[in-house]
Amino acid sequence: MIRTDSSSQEHRDARQAVYRKVTLRLIPFLFLCYILSYVDRVNVSFAKLQMQHDLGMTEEMYGIGMGIFFIGYFLWEVPSNLMLQKVGARRWIGPIMIVWGVVSSLTLFAKTSTLFYSLRFLLGTIESGFFPGVVLYLTFWFPRTHLAKTISMFMSAIALSGAFGSPLSGWIMGKMSTFGGLANWQWLFLLEGIPSAIVGIIAIYYLDDGPKKAKWLSAEEQEILVQALAEEEALKRSQGESHHSIAGAFRSPQVWWFCLVYFGMVVANYFVGFWMPEIIKSGITTDPWKIGLVSIIPWGVGAVTMIWFGHHSDVTGERRWHLTVALLVSAVFLIFCGLHGLPPVLGIVVLSFAVAGIMSSISTFWALPTSMLSGAAAAAGLAWINSVGNLGGFVSPYVVGGIRDRSPNPIYPALLVAFCCLVSAAAVLISTRKNRLENLAADKAGALA
Repeated sequence: MIRTDSSSQEHRDARQAVYRKVTLRLIPFLFLCYILSYVDRVNVSFAKLQMQHDLGMTEEMYGIGMGIFFIGYFLWEVPSNLMLQKVGARRWIGPIMIVWGVVSSLTLFAKTSTLFYSLRFLLGTIESGFFPGVVLYLTFWFPRTHLAKTISMFMSAIALSGAFGSPLSGWIMGKMSTFGGLANWQWLFLLEGIPSAIVGIIAIYYLDDGPKKAKWLSAEEQEILVQALAEEEALKRSQGESHHSIAGAFRSPQVWWFCLVYFGMVVANYFVGFWMPEIIKSGITTDPWKIGLVSIIPWGVGAVTMIWFGHHSDVTGERRWHLTVALLVSAVFLIFCGLHGLPPVLGIVVLSFAVAGIMSSISTFWALPTSMLSGAAAAAGLAWINSVGNLGGFVSPYVVGGIRDRSPNPIYPALLVAFCCLVSAAAVLISTRKNRLENLAADKAGALA
């Protein structure tokens, strides 16, 4: 049956209405979950202001503690994502949130470097299933043409976790020193771990495993989503770009290129995530509460930019140059972050541009691998890309900490991180130059909408 222009428009409007309904149902809650996840992994950057002295750790030793989280993350991410696909989001995301909240709170007992390392490693193994699991989960609901914007809204939690978490962490570090017999960094871990466990309990009852199990959707709305996803899968297969098996994902050269791209992005992300309080302390203010307040600015700019960037990428159907430009902007302004003697206002502006570039690149990036992977390959491939890429989260604090022990000049780590962004930008251009499905996205952007 051939649809008239009027019926086609009605069909598109109906789809858009369903997408909006799903977005309003899922994204705010997943957004909150990701804020808690990110706060629990990077609050060590504020704890460092006092914890490093209390435990007698060098910059390099503390860098190992921050980074060892990602070794556990690397080892357990693929199995965790395959488990999510098998048992469903409701029975997987909720329980791991409960456990990571408990482990994060237990870090208050880390009175030795060995115990600190052990708890950070354990936290990484538990959190490993969350982010790639959510990206996979979103592909159960949204077609490719809506993913960049949807993922960017979800991932803006990274930036807003800094905007909200930084002043909270600064307040705890500044106001709760020795309160109740605990050091300020002990209160930090305790108070910021509890909310994750509470929200994890809620997630068990709130999340559904797909459109067909969502009681808050009508039968017609469920069918609209199922049909849209089926059409996209048929398009992938017709273009020969979709990998369905786990083995197919690991054999794909593009998956390995994406690992390299994401590695450089993660190095940059955790450079600003772990070291921003130190950067602000060295150039703007030494007061923990004020450090937290100043941190709101670059993280807030990053949140707004990444949402706009993801939306623009979806509207134009273009990914390659959006991602490349964002990485180049990151590289340039990261170098400026390493310059001595910048006025405080200029320093905040430079840091804001660097964060904006990093956040925009991360949100745009995930629309690329999700366009070429499906089924079991998506579960394994997305987890593997995130897993290998997140080794950059170990390399970044460890190497930067080692450099800072040997030279106080911040330009050296800044140059290294900027170089990683440039390598990622080059890898994007190489890995996507023959991606026919990516080129087709602009022409098909309205067809599946």
